Amino acid sequence: MTEHIAKSYDQELDKLDKLLTQMGGMVEAQLTSAISALMKRDSELAETVIGADLRIDALNREVDEYVVRMLALRQPMAVDLRLIVAALRIGGDLERIGDYAKNVAKRTIALNQVPAVRLTASIPRMGRLVQSIIKDVLDAFIERDAEKAHAAWARDEEVDGMYNSLFRELLTYMMEDPRNITPCTHILFIAKNIERMGDHATNIAETIYFVVHGTPMLETRPKSDTTSFTVVDPLTGTANAVDKAVP
Repeated sequence: MTEHIAKSYDQELDKLDKLLTQMGGMVEAQLTSAISALMKRDSELAETVIGADLRIDALNREVDEYVVRMLALRQPMAVDLRLIVAALRIGGDLERIGDYAKNVAKRTIALNQVPAVRLTASIPRMGRLVQSIIKDVLDAFIERDAEKAHAAWARDEEVDGMYNSLFRELLTYMMEDPRNITPCTHILFIAKNIERMGDHATNIAETIYFVVHGTPMLETRPKSDTTSFTVVDPLTGTANAVDKAVP
């Protein structure tokens, strides 16, 4: 990005970057803590995650107010305009990721009220992958690196694959023993929350691509979530995806 004649303008853009970076760091920490609380059955840590979401919301409001101020006072053009408007979208996506981390924490507290069930290793793996994608898109934003953003964007397909596998696995557990229905339902919602975090990270990647190139990413987003078409065979207790053409 080129420097401006008014140094204060560059300082304001730098502050916007720092606000989003701070927000992104908080979101990453929330996801890590939420997964840790789940795996350790730590309700106290889960409560901390829920409470910390207020700080993310406040920071998002600060980003919104700062963007409105810059639009009014600086009347930006070209790449500056794309960058400032993108901050609104990125802040919104980060805020939603924080909300999903809070939802994971809430489900964790609910899970801790019932006997422990065997937690699939897919949950922490999904969490680590999504956290890695979030980190990469935030780095891509700071570096204005569209290629890095695109690479992170493509990895969301792997998150969907993990979610599909976990969805079928949990359905099978519920078929085997009705006592698994309550905990497995909460775990399914947790997995969906993590999968949705990945979707918002890909939104950020697409926004970064637009900031750098001035054109939208024209590729079709790789989506491999087939759970909407998954059914359980009542005779075998196995879960399989049906033909999408079936009404």
